[in-house]
Amino acid sequence: MPAPEPADETLFEEIGARWRVVWIGPIICVIALVVELATGPAIHWGALAGVAVILASFSALVVHASRIHVSVFLTPNELRQGDQTVPIDDIVEVIPPTDYTRSRGRSAAWESAPALGGLSNVPRKRTGIGVRLRDGTVAQAWARDHETLREKLTELVGARESD
Repeated sequence: MPAPEPADETLFEEIGARWRVVWIGPIICVIALVVELATGPAIHWGALAGVAVILASFSALVVHASRIHVSVFLTPNELRQGDQTVPIDDIVEVIPPTDYTRSRGRSAAWESAPALGGLSNVPRKRTGIGVRLRDGTVAQAWARDHETLREKLTELVGARESD
């Protein structure tokens, strides 16, 4: 007999941004320092250190915000998009993607629905997935890897309906 799935098992995850991005600015400043040490009579220790700190600080702020507002986590019980969590039981349908060859280039109604996560639109570099909620509203779930998220959501909603 198979063991039951733990309720908090992560089925799908996109974290928003990675902390390694914070190191790009300081690394560029170190490269500039090496070039100055090798070629120039003047070495701008203070300026390079200041620029490195400013770039790292700004990057850290962007990464932190991205990890809060543009992250996606799917478990068997809930879908978290940004700072909004939707119980899977509240999703009654995952709307199929629009077939633009049949719709003559017109978008489906769900494509203008509000995005989940408390955002006004689907975030950049993410693709929306139409979902119908228990209260009758239509919204857009979203992810970079939207095919996998659509597949996992469809499995969860379909499994619940077959029970």
